[in-house]
Order: sequence, then C-alpha cells, then structure tokens
Amino acid sequence: MPLFVYVLGLAVFAQGTSEFMLSGLVPDIARDLSVSVGAAASLTSAYAIGMVIGAPVMAALSARWPQRRALAIFLIAFVAAHVIGAVTGDFAVLFGTRIVAAVANAGFLAVAMSVASTLAGPAKQARAMAILLGGVTLSCVAGVPAGALLGQVSGWRSAFWAVAGLSMPALVLVFRSAPADPADRRDIAVREEFRVLRSRPLRHALVLAALVNGATFATFAYLAVVATEVAGLPVGAVPGLLAAFGFGAFVGVTVSGRIGQGRGMAGVLLTLPVGWAVLAMTGSSLVPLFLVVVVQGALSFGAGSALVTRVLRVAAEAPSLAGSFATVALNIGAVLGPLLAGVVTVATGDYRDAVWLSAALTAVAAVTQAGHGIEPVVR
Repeated sequence: MPLFVYVLGLAVFAQGTSEFMLSGLVPDIARDLSVSVGAAASLTSAYAIGMVIGAPVMAALSARWPQRRALAIFLIAFVAAHVIGAVTGDFAVLFGTRIVAAVANAGFLAVAMSVASTLAGPAKQARAMAILLGGVTLSCVAGVPAGALLGQVSGWRSAFWAVAGLSMPALVLVFRSAPADPADRRDIAVREEFRVLRSRPLRHALVLAALVNGATFATFAYLAVVATEVAGLPVGAVPGLLAAFGFGAFVGVTVSGRIGQGRGMAGVLLTLPVGWAVLAMTGSSLVPLFLVVVVQGALSFGAGSALVTRVLRVAAEAPSLAGSFATVALNIGAVLGPLLAGVVTVATGDYRDAVWLSAALTAVAAVTQAGHGIEPVVR
C-alpha cells in the first residue's frame, strides 16, 4: 500500500476526532460561552450538515485543481477553523468555524478517497478505503476519549488546539508527498460526472450506505444514555463503552479492507438488524451490552467501508465526484439517524427505542439488498 494513503489516514483521524469530540465538551462550552446546553449541542449538527453540503460542492469546485493543491487548501482551512474556534469568545463565531471545518473536512475526504483509490489500484481499493475509514474509527477509540479527557483537564479550547496540531504533520506531508495529477485532469467535465447518479447500482449503493450509517449513529448518539439510564452504569463507564464500539469499528473496517468489498455483504446486512435487536433486549446488562456493542461496531463499520468501495467502483465514470457521493450518503445517515432516534425516544420515553430504530433501518437495508441481488465480488 502506498505510504501516502496512510498520510491521508492520519488527516482523517484528526478530522474524525474533531467531528465527534464535542460530545464530551458540550457542558464546558455552554458554561464558558454562556449559552444553553442545547445550543452548544447544536455544534454537532452544524458539523454534520456542513459535511453533507460541503462534499459535493467542494468536490465540484476543486475538480480542476491539482490534487495536491486541493488537499492542502482543505487542510489549511480545517486547521484555521480550529485555531479561530480555540480563541473565540463568541458562540456565533464558534458555530461558523464548525461549519467551515466540516466543509473543509468533506472536501478533503472526497478528494482523499479519489487519490487513495487511484494510488491503490483496483486490486487494493477496498484496503485503501479501510485505511481512510480506519482513521475515523481510531478517532472513536483514542481521539475522542483523549479529547474529552484533555477538555476536562485543560478546558475545551485545548481540544481544539490539539486537533489543529494533530493536522499539521499531515499538512506538511501533503506538500511534500502528494502525487502529481494525471495529465488529463484539466479536461474533467463536472456536469458529466453528476450524470452517473442516473445509474441504478450507484443509487442502490448510496441508499444502503445511508441506511447502515443512519442505524449506526442512531444508536451511537444514545449509547451514553442507554448505559447510564437503562443499564445503570456510572458515568465513568461511558468512555470505555464508546471506546469498545470504536475498537469493534476498527476491526470491522480492517477485515473489510482485507477480504474485498463484495464478500459477505448480504450476510452482514442480514446480521445487523438481529444484532441491534439483541442489543435492545439485553442492553440493560453490563456484559451483553459491551459484547454486542463491539460486534455491532465491527459489522456496521465493516459494511460501511465495503459500501464506500462499492460506490467508488460503480461510479468509476465520475472519478472526481465519486468520493463526495459516498461522503454525502454516509453523512445523510449520520444526520438523520440521531434525529429520528430523538423523535422516537421522545414519543415513547424509552431510550432503547433508538436501538430498535437501528434494527428497523438495517432491516430495510437487508430487504433492499435482497431485492437487488448480490453483486459480484471485486478483489
């Protein structure tokens, strides 16, 4: 695997840490900036929405840029947004920096997927995508708990400084090691690439990615509440539970990258709703809760990684925008999953219903996959 793919993975690790770290910093931000907890929590939604909007827009705008320039510009904007966020005393400015950071993250990830796919070649495409998404899962295992701990010790602003600092090595390596662009890159027709969305296999893969990721984050957003309110665990056990989910996710994307994008997809999609149902029924007990969380993290992110590879394969005629299509699908799920879970749990008063929602979403994904048949394996 080309070394530069791992450089991209380092940047994605920093960006994943930024995306998820606010879950442990909301109370401190609310207190420091004199806003409500609800307002501070909206910073997470701002980031997710910025990712959804930013992926196709930034990918289209940067399609004719040299890839090295595009990666560098997005990383510089990401770092700058965190520096400004770390020093501001104005909540509106902080809110704006989260949107800018998300747009830059989306643009970087869309270009990074295309670069990594090209560098790895068709035979190792799945593994390259696993390395990139592995950066996200590692941020769940290490980056997010570390950011929460740093925030508790040194204040929430220190976590923003840490993300900016973590991005700097990747930025330096992008300037030094990013590959040269193909000779025909200036001939890219963005409008022509958008027409690939007419492809039924591509739309199918995007719907599956949104459903699986929606299910993943519907439960992930409520894991802490399920642990403390349903299972009766102390608050101190929550970071360990989140890390267990992240560990499972890392294993899932690693295995997915090793075995290829199509193998076992139907089986995984059939297993996912069963696993979420088991979690909903046994989540009140400590050991089953931790065990099933690890398994579901592995299955969910393994399926997500395979679906990203499938999107890139069936959107091969849109090499500049394929990564953005995958990014949008994943983040639509990440936005709508927790929102739907919130509606459901408010209506029923039972936090376990967020997990039952995950079971329902993945059941729809399994039925959708069965209705379209099983695609051939691509190694």
